[in-house]
Amino acid sequence: MDARLLDVLVCPICKGPLEFDKAAKELICKADKLAFPIRDGIPIMWEDQARRLDGDTQVPA
Repeated sequence: MDARLLDVLVCPICKGPLEFDKAAKELICKADKLAFPIRDGIPIMWEDQARRLDGDTQVPA
């Protein structure tokens, strides 16, 4: 994932910051508790494609 892209991407729902989870290949929105997948190097920023994070899921710091 290109670091420059991470600087400009925001959550499509709340417009908040996203964190990159390299191991899971996801962009995490802590505010909305959503994980957006990255497929073939392309972030999929659709809400219906995002995975909901439950209370037990560790979000990268």
